Amino acid sequence: MEKKRYINLIIILAIIIFAIIFLTTKSPPETDEEIVKCIGENSILYIQIGCHYCDQQEELFGKNLKYINTFLCNSNEWKTCTELGLEGTPSWKINNEIYSGVKSIEKLRELTSC
Repeated sequence: MEKKRYINLIIILAIIIFAIIFLTTKSPPETDEEIVKCIGENSILYIQIGCHYCDQQEELFGKNLKYINTFLCNSNEWKTCTELGLEGTPSWKINNEIYSGVKSIEKLRELTSC
């Protein structure tokens, strides 16, 4: 009887742990390809290698990231990025304005009129 009780408790705990893992590791919903294409046609995303926030920004686009115009502000191109007035990365150039920091898809749609 006691052994059966422990087995039931272990099964319940395993189900709870599985549910927590499943609920906390969901991928964000995929952004519509047409919206991403529109954002990409009306903006430039400035990024750096090793930039955690740049990675977060790119993850918002999922497999459609390929439609976003990105410019890598590495050591060879840093002068170009500073001449634009970038305070850091990620930064967006939209309608000749610079917007610093991670931007939501909704905010990018608003800024690009997509």
